[in-house]
Amino acid sequence: MPSTLRLDPANKNYAKILAAHDEAMSKNLDGYIDPVNSLFVLTSSSLKERGFCCENNCRHCPYCE
Repeated sequence: MPSTLRLDPANKNYAKILAAHDEAMSKNLDGYIDPVNSLFVLTSSSLKERGFCCENNCRHCPYCE
């Protein structure tokens, strides 16, 4: 799950965004096209492979609190 600081569960598109992330993860992709703003978003697994937080406020950063 993304940090609530980066994606608020009250966001009306929360379920769509998580579904897109889950689909990308199940296909072992590095990221997905955000269903709302059409930007490319990295998955938590691709960010974890980096080994550190890049401080870019990535939505699925496994290193943020």
